[in-house]
Amino acid sequence: MIIILIRTVLLYLFVLFCIRLMGKGELSEMQPFELVILLMISELASLPMENTALPLVNGFTAIIALLFIQVVLSYITLKSEKARGLICGKPSILINHGNINEKEMKRLRINMNDLIEQMRVKNYYNLSDVEFAILETNGDLSIIPKSQKKTVTLEDMHITPSYDGLPVTLIIDGHINDENLKKISCSKDWLLSQIKTKGVRHPKEVLFCYADATKEIYVHKKDEV
Repeated sequence: MIIILIRTVLLYLFVLFCIRLMGKGELSEMQPFELVILLMISELASLPMENTALPLVNGFTAIIALLFIQVVLSYITLKSEKARGLICGKPSILINHGNINEKEMKRLRINMNDLIEQMRVKNYYNLSDVEFAILETNGDLSIIPKSQKKTVTLEDMHITPSYDGLPVTLIIDGHINDENLKKISCSKDWLLSQIKTKGVRHPKEVLFCYADATKEIYVHKKDEV
């Protein structure tokens, strides 16, 4: 039992390290070759865990080989458009200028129910609202609405919005983030005075606190026990 536990921990850490090397793209929508590599890695990692007779180094070697293949293929698809089309495929237009592309849907074996369902997920409920629907190589459906159905933006209204920027976390569960305070060029005393204006006497009372681009403080207090 102890040997299995140790092997499991080692393989888990090694696979986690490999996934991090592959990049954050592996954790979102994946290309077909990326999905295949992840499935193979999971299978190779499970074999040494189940069978202690197999040397652990065999699993490590096979996983490293797959990692190398993934990095090489990613580099090739990055540099070559032809290789990317061959390895990843090409996007497919399912709705073209408002017309359903039946030939392409049959080729991809996608029925109308699947298309309508994916449109609803994207908050489009009528085919008449859609100009283009494109099935991306990662399986996601991109929708371009007709011009009269597009959401009105501030640019359309000739309004210049204020800059929002990224919120900066200052307190989490009562602990002050000194590094983030330095990023916004503020002191701890400034933060304490700001939270006092929000009715907070001590940072320990704060569950979450952040500052926006204008250094306006937002405080969420802990529930009183």
